[in-house]
Amino acid sequence: MQLKYLSGYFNYKKGLTDYYLYLDHPKKEEIDMRIKIMKFFKKYGSKATKTAFGVSRSTVYLWQKKLKDSGGNLLSLAPESKAPKKKRQKLINDKRLKFILEYRKKHPKVNQYVIKAVLDKYCNKEGLEKISESTIARRIKYLKEKKWLRDDIQLSFNGKSGNVLERKKRKKKKKKRIGKYKPNLPGDLVQIDTIVRYYNGIKRYIITAIDIKTRIAFAYTYTNKSSKSAKDFLIKLRAVMPFEIKRIQTDNGSEFMKYFDSYIVQNELIHYFNYPRTPKMNAYIERFNGVIQLQFVDYTAFNMEDLAYFNNLLMDYLLWYNSEKVHLSLDKKTPLDYYIDNFVLSNILTFEKSNMLRHRTLT
Repeated sequence: MQLKYLSGYFNYKKGLTDYYLYLDHPKKEEIDMRIKIMKFFKKYGSKATKTAFGVSRSTVYLWQKKLKDSGGNLLSLAPESKAPKKKRQKLINDKRLKFILEYRKKHPKVNQYVIKAVLDKYCNKEGLEKISESTIARRIKYLKEKKWLRDDIQLSFNGKSGNVLERKKRKKKKKKRIGKYKPNLPGDLVQIDTIVRYYNGIKRYIITAIDIKTRIAFAYTYTNKSSKSAKDFLIKLRAVMPFEIKRIQTDNGSEFMKYFDSYIVQNELIHYFNYPRTPKMNAYIERFNGVIQLQFVDYTAFNMEDLAYFNNLLMDYLLWYNSEKVHLSLDKKTPLDYYIDNFVLSNILTFEKSNMLRHRTLT
């Protein structure tokens, strides 16, 4: 008797719970309408029901069966979702989707604005309909969901910071600060910085530079962080840039002293130093450092042991960055296109003969 009593109690509690769920159900109005139609059907028959509500006899029988099978649970009368059980799957047979996939593999983490510029050229060549930037973003998301595209590569670094050596006290040279100066032309101000990277016990220094006005960038990798390396980089930078460099801006690192400083004095360049612990003064180069690490170094760091090969790969990336990658800050133009459109008006051939295309001779 006790078991029978408990069974009845739990059935009562379940029915009460179902009733409260029915009262709060989002489709309560549809459930009530079906109950009303079933009562009408029982009283007046199928023809009247068909005329009054447009519901056939088989439909009413189906509702009655659901109600019976559920033990009288009113929730069973709730309309089911009409969405197909097997939804159409997107296929990767679209040439544009394949292009986006291959381009992102070649240039990791580039956004839809960069891809849009090159994809439009591809569509013109193949006679395909162009797609918008938002569509490209959705397709990138789709490729990630299907795990055909991965941007989450993590590299392990095992480098250790070296000991800080005590330096002899010497008379400090007064450093120039940039103040409120703003560049107007290419070469008026170029920011330079150094990236330190470790991989499998190998330590490398990537010196980077970017022109503030045109965003044309350059970088080169060295085995040490000496002022001789920085001087060599500045020589290469001046040879590569398609315009004369007049001013540079750096932090207070030791690599930007001694030989580097002597070269600047000899060539009558202006050297601005940042205030200590203020990397935001070098905002443009700091941003470029983040981009080049995110899109290039993180994916090629295992090649750093072979310095010449790594620098060749770096040159390929820089050519792509300067001549193919569009920048939102440049009205979706590449740095070189922006330079030509805005600063090379009378003699484009001068730019085409620039040493930028002979970067591989710099060793």
